[in-house]
Amino acid sequence: MDTTLRDGEQTSGVSFSAAEKLTIAQLLLEELNVDRIEIASARVSEGEFQGVKGIMEWAADKGYENRIEVLTFVDGGLSIEWMKKAGAKVQNLLTKGSLNHLTHQLKKTPEQHFAEIEQAIALAAANNIATNVYLEDWSNGMRNSPEYVFQYLEFLATQPVKRILLPDTLGVLVPSQTFEFISKITVKHPNIHFDFHAHNDYDLSIANVMEAVKAGIKGLHVTVNGMGERAGNAPLESTVAVINDFMPEIEINVKESSLYSVSKLVETFTGYRIPANKPIVGDNVFTQTAGIHADGDNKNNLYFNDLLPERFGRKRQYALGKTSGKANIEKNLQELGLKLNAEDLKLVTQRIIELGDKKETVTKEDLPYIISDVLDSQTYQEKIIVESYVLSHAKGLRPSTTLCLKIDGEVIEEHAQGDGQFDAFMNALAKIYKSKDLQLPKLIDYAVRIPPGSSSDALCETIITWTNNGKEFKTRGLDSDQTVAAIIATQKMLNVIPTPSEASELSEDEGDLITSGHLIKEL
Repeated sequence: MDTTLRDGEQTSGVSFSAAEKLTIAQLLLEELNVDRIEIASARVSEGEFQGVKGIMEWAADKGYENRIEVLTFVDGGLSIEWMKKAGAKVQNLLTKGSLNHLTHQLKKTPEQHFAEIEQAIALAAANNIATNVYLEDWSNGMRNSPEYVFQYLEFLATQPVKRILLPDTLGVLVPSQTFEFISKITVKHPNIHFDFHAHNDYDLSIANVMEAVKAGIKGLHVTVNGMGERAGNAPLESTVAVINDFMPEIEINVKESSLYSVSKLVETFTGYRIPANKPIVGDNVFTQTAGIHADGDNKNNLYFNDLLPERFGRKRQYALGKTSGKANIEKNLQELGLKLNAEDLKLVTQRIIELGDKKETVTKEDLPYIISDVLDSQTYQEKIIVESYVLSHAKGLRPSTTLCLKIDGEVIEEHAQGDGQFDAFMNALAKIYKSKDLQLPKLIDYAVRIPPGSSSDALCETIITWTNNGKEFKTRGLDSDQTVAAIIATQKMLNVIPTPSEASELSEDEGDLITSGHLIKEL
């Protein structure tokens, strides 16, 4: 039973609209094929009422009414009246599963509580509403007041109840306790359908789910992405994978291949971000980062396990970063239909490692740009180096740049302002060249692009078109910052045109010869 729309909505800051609730309900029942869903708490708000009403109108047309449940309260019939108006057919009645809760919150005796519960169940039956019963704080009840729990179960065994729901309300159970407590109950009441409702406060929800199944539980409560109060509930996606892989004797009908798409939709509706390392649905869980793993995958899938990404509508990926090896890069190149020789592959690998050391995010889509940048860098000798620079941009002040350039072995520093940071950089550079009685090529076009399909933190390529003595040429720079990429492209330009010392040794005709083709190249 999926309770994303009820217990999952108790995640701090999460609230579904009526339309979102309907969409998720439809996906859970028809796309994922879960058995039941719990969609709301009775009497919470007008918006909740409209959401339930919309879902029940849709369910009536589909014949799903008995698969949809609503949390209700022992409140003298107010919840039942609310359900009737909304069209709901199954109530999950919230009652006390520990003597501590009963004594201190309700301040009633077990007999008083049971009498009120009996009336609530009878009223529901009279209105054609089926009843399941929650034993709130049941896990603490078993730890601290088991006599009360078994007294209560003996009473419920006499009532027209479809299911008894056993919640680990505060997420306090360890697996051995889960197995022990549920085994005692299922042995004593073998003909009653019991559900287990796990919370994840100690990160033990899936382990507890496994032990509950071993102990004979008949139903499990889960949420998409493990949403829920505090640390959340047992996640649907992990529960499905664990049962399918480790408990083959248990047959479940949930469609694995739809888990990821539904997970992402719920993430979008809630704004509740899925951790990148969350099993099954996290962004990174089918990504190999270490080069040795990619190499092993090339050699008989040595680093595969049974959680194949294709089961969940996903694909295995190979990350690019400082721990990447050649195997990772080759895997990504294969997907792009590219091939490099051993020497070029080594250079590209080194460039990706350098970017990883700078904590840059490198994607598959960035690879063609990195390859272009690395291979182009081999076509000229770096004689002029931008040693350092400071770019400043403040409100109310013109952008400025302080530039330190190493040229023919001489270090020259200059400062300038401009209409933007790169303009200020170019003005400082022009001052340095003017001091050498030289002119820079003219910038005639400036373009920035990121790889198609890449993200906002991707590497970007700045392409600058220059003209020198009537000849056009281009240089490219690659960085995550477009201004830095432009500076890299400019440094390439400085090393393509004659250096000041070369220019002073050349005649005008020789200079024209150089600029017409021998040194000017499109990079």
